[in-house]
Amino acid sequence: MVLPDENEEEHPRLLLHNFLSVQECKELEYIHKSNCTVGYRPNVFSTTLSHLIATNCAHLIMPFVPIRERLKEKVEEFFGCEYELFVEFTGLISWSRGSSIGWHSDDNRPYLKQRHFAAVCYLNNYGNDFKGGLFHFQDGDLATIVPSGGDVVIYTADSRNTHSVDEIADGERLTMALWFSRDAAHDEDVKLISLLSQIPLRDNGPELWLPLPASSNMYWFSPDQASSHDQLGFDICWARLHVLGYDPVYSQDKISCLNTSELLMEPLRLAMGDELFDYEFCNILHTLQVVQFYCWKASDLNFTKVEASNKVVHLSQSQQEKSLCLKSLFLKDLHLAESVFRSMTSAERAEHCNWAHLRVAVDMWEDYAHRLHKELVMCSPHWKTHQSIFHVSFDEK
Repeated sequence: MVLPDENEEEHPRLLLHNFLSVQECKELEYIHKSNCTVGYRPNVFSTTLSHLIATNCAHLIMPFVPIRERLKEKVEEFFGCEYELFVEFTGLISWSRGSSIGWHSDDNRPYLKQRHFAAVCYLNNYGNDFKGGLFHFQDGDLATIVPSGGDVVIYTADSRNTHSVDEIADGERLTMALWFSRDAAHDEDVKLISLLSQIPLRDNGPELWLPLPASSNMYWFSPDQASSHDQLGFDICWARLHVLGYDPVYSQDKISCLNTSELLMEPLRLAMGDELFDYEFCNILHTLQVVQFYCWKASDLNFTKVEASNKVVHLSQSQQEKSLCLKSLFLKDLHLAESVFRSMTSAERAEHCNWAHLRVAVDMWEDYAHRLHKELVMCSPHWKTHQSIFHVSFDEK
């Protein structure tokens, strides 16, 4: 299809149903919920590909690769500009209660003039997963988009497609957003490959895919977007663990001699009530990734042969008190955290938490991370040669 003339009163846009599979949506949801930081506007959280690389999670860009290719091809086909586009930005974005966007076009800021086309991929469902958050175009057909997991809307990122997003009333609205440019100077791939060249890419140890948390300020959420821990708010990693029913537990000596930022980098265990899961995670981000992986895969994993875990010990009174003290530091506004990330009910929590199953998930998470890291190591030389990120097929031998 030929791109309409810039002066024509048209609104070039397309809605694609079920463009992403349920599995793809769930995997992207897992990546976002286990890595996101404070976003670019109030009550919004984001995960960028550059952030994944910077936190030693470069392997997690692999699930994006085939999706980015398919979307780019579809945008080029629809707007009649085959082989002319570059991916300018890829990011996972979640919208929580209170977030919204007024009428605007994606290129209405001078520093975003390089954005020519946009694609918004919905990863969960209006009504079931969140309330509010309808997407509206100001003029033309497809005036209102009701988000449904797997659907994609693509459109020109200019004044012909001025749009808005209703305020989120409840839950968390998950999307993957991509912008495309005709200008090679804004090719995201070149920037990402440059970042990848600065990290060791070899396949010989789990430390190569264990996450490393970013600055604690990137995880600190407060209603006015203040970054100081003296303000009301909460740490995103702690909050996501809390709403699932888990409490981080650190060794007594660590609590007494380290500040809150340093603690995020320290080994820890998980507790629920007075039960302590006697397995040491490397840091808070490692813990969150494993727990979110368990949430993602729980319905698919075969736990039939798993016996009761012998890894559970009793949490001492002293440990419980220290844990509550730390919670008050990392979750200064507990009600806000539970409101933004929607806590599990007691029944859901009882059904979800099984220490033996979580121990199995630890190993399966490591297998998953290792597999993606191996793919990254194999693809990287090809990407570097072509200065482009693309799916590389390897013969099975």
